[in-house]
Amino acid sequence: MNIRKKVTWTLPPGVNRYAALDLWVPAAEDEDWSDDEIQYVITEVVEAETDAAGLEILAWYSKIM
Repeated sequence: MNIRKKVTWTLPPGVNRYAALDLWVPAAEDEDWSDDEIQYVITEVVEAETDAAGLEILAWYSKIM
C-alpha cells in the first residue's frame, strides 16, 4: 500500500511505539483514514525491530505538532 497522507497529532516525549500508536490511531480516524490504511501502519510499526524503528515508521505517516 502506498500511503502518502500524513496525520497531524502531538507525540509526547518519551513514549514507546505502542503508546504512540494509541495516540496516532484516533488522530488518523479523526482525519478519515480508512481501516485498511490504519491497519497497514499499525502492522509496520508493530513489526519493526526496535521502538526507535517503529517510531521512525510512525513519523513517516505523521505531521507531528
